[in-house]
Amino acid sequence: MTTFVDRVVLHLQAGDGGHGCASIHREKFKPFGGPDGGNGGHGGSVSLVVDPQVHTLLDFHFRPHVKAPNGKGGAGSNRDGANGADLVLKVPNGTVVQTTDGTVLADMVGAGTTFEVARGGRGGRGNASLANARRKAPGFAELGEPGEQLDVVLELKSVADVGLVGFPSAGKSSLISVISAARPKIADYPFTTLVPNLGVVRVDNHTFTVADVPGLIPGAATGKGLGLEFLRHIERCSVLVHVVDTATLEPGRDPVADIDTIEAELTAYGGLADRPRLVALNKVDVPDGRDLAEIVRPDLEARGFRLFEVSAATREGLKELTYAMAELVEAARAAAPPAEPTRIVIRPQAVDDAGFTIEAAPDGAWVVRGVRPERWVRQTNFDNDEAIGYLADRLARLGVEEKLGKAGAQAGDLVRIGEREFDWQPTLYAGADFVPGVRGADIRLEEKAARPSAAERLAARKARRQRPADEVEAGEPEQDAE
Repeated sequence: MTTFVDRVVLHLQAGDGGHGCASIHREKFKPFGGPDGGNGGHGGSVSLVVDPQVHTLLDFHFRPHVKAPNGKGGAGSNRDGANGADLVLKVPNGTVVQTTDGTVLADMVGAGTTFEVARGGRGGRGNASLANARRKAPGFAELGEPGEQLDVVLELKSVADVGLVGFPSAGKSSLISVISAARPKIADYPFTTLVPNLGVVRVDNHTFTVADVPGLIPGAATGKGLGLEFLRHIERCSVLVHVVDTATLEPGRDPVADIDTIEAELTAYGGLADRPRLVALNKVDVPDGRDLAEIVRPDLEARGFRLFEVSAATREGLKELTYAMAELVEAARAAAPPAEPTRIVIRPQAVDDAGFTIEAAPDGAWVVRGVRPERWVRQTNFDNDEAIGYLADRLARLGVEEKLGKAGAQAGDLVRIGEREFDWQPTLYAGADFVPGVRGADIRLEEKAARPSAAERLAARKARRQRPADEVEAGEPEQDAE
């Protein structure tokens, strides 16, 4: 028996970008041929696409952890790393993508609808791409950016035009089996359907889908039983049909009370008050059922319901019921606003948008937030002084140094960018005239040792050994006298 799963939690990990390469071209008679480190490949992204052949989230139930391939690292001789392949996951029509706290990210309706849920990390640039007129042979390369990692909740809400609602064993599965090609489980003993069933109904030139929503019970809207799992499948239905068992032998049950109970649950769930209703008085092939249908007809008609006495066993009244369904479905489709074609929306950056913000944290640190500063920090190798100096120059050119000063930051204050913390040194930026020195080092980051260097100690010894000029002049007459 096929298992139906309509809610899963996915743990997604996009691919990490590959590291750039720091390499120098070397060959015979050319020991220093210039930088030739290649760029790292981009990490693979994770996307969701609606596939009409997929009807359940079962695959994700058994494999909830999804990871896209990483990008490959760059290499010497200007060889770029390969990009990680994007991972495309097929989901059924009507899948809602949301975060674990309930924020909706995408509502995927329509075959081919695609949503990129986790973006792969950028590959780091090699030193060949980082070279410029002043830094001719960088001794560092950028690191690959980590891919996005997040947990998302996938919920399947059936996309159907008509929803059949009612108590368990009211005959909904039998009804959908005779008006469509759906084949749900049907038996001659009381039980409730555990999964929604979808069927396609054709009436003359009209075609619409019908969802057999599993049986509801009192308290379903508050989570009793599996009510919330079932109710989500009628949110997209434009027409609701009450399927009422007129031959039930349970005490306290009658068609009017059943409809009142179901309507109370629909009202408590919310958002369904505007859907037109039909009432199908089922099982009229049973003599007691037909008599009860005649008794409750005046009360239900007084409430404004359109009634149809039907029998899934003998197919009595099904033609009239399906024509009424088709009429309401066509009316709902005609009243729906026309679908607008997808438009490309361009949102240019504002003129006064610096691309980052600076805020004072409660712990006294200055927090810099922005896409570019945080990405630059993630791609910096902090074991390389030249890379750190390059990062400082980029932040200064972006205006971070200037804005920190205007915000009131002092030298030595703690600055936090992403997951990194720094002691701010406002005089670090050397401007456009700065020329890097030794590869892999930056003279601006070198701390002068308290102990004198060897050259300084040698110069001091020579100074002590040299006789002062006044002592030399005072000693000359004595030499002449001898």
